Amino acid sequence: MSVRVLVVDDQRLVREGIASLLDIQAGISVVGMAATGREAIERALALGPDVVLMDVRMPEMDGVDAVAVLRRRVPGCRVVMLTTFDDEEYVVQALRAGAAGYLLKDLPAAELAESVRLAHAGVTQLDRTAARHVAAALSAHPAPAEALTGRETEVLRMVATGATNREIATRLFLSEGTVKNHISRILARLGLRDRTQAAVYARDRGLI
Repeated sequence: MSVRVLVVDDQRLVREGIASLLDIQAGISVVGMAATGREAIERALALGPDVVLMDVRMPEMDGVDAVAVLRRRVPGCRVVMLTTFDDEEYVVQALRAGAAGYLLKDLPAAELAESVRLAHAGVTQLDRTAARHVAAALSAHPAPAEALTGRETEVLRMVATGATNREIATRLFLSEGTVKNHISRILARLGLRDRTQAAVYARDRGLI
């Protein structure tokens, strides 16, 4: 089945252009568009998209605030920030609000389409600049990798490669529930918020 996408951008030409580019990509269906964060929430509640591509700066309600609301009200939806702004403050705030990725608008259409598919599959993606910002933010509060057990380190390495819980469970001969518990302990022990921060942490410390 096609990945259902909602495109959110306050510039009509931009959102229609993104929608048109995605609509011709295999396995993707654009189900709607919105011009503000508030409208994005309304449309997401009505349409139930799998992935929302969200701009950061918009009138009425910006993208970061909208992400936080969507994560509460449409928890099954993955929200990926798609913007021209790569400021560290925006990146960190968006990820803290629950964004599943942070991408810049200058990426090719085919790459954007693949990013949508990966987001739907549970893989978090960051633009290189965004990844550096997250690494810098994490370095301010480092935690020793030695705090992890050998198995937790294995799981962390696989999270950093973008593997889903099911893939990790299959490769390590564990149940998905056990993998989920491992990840929860990893985040708690390292003082990290989510898989995105865990992936950046692992890469920054040469674990992969």
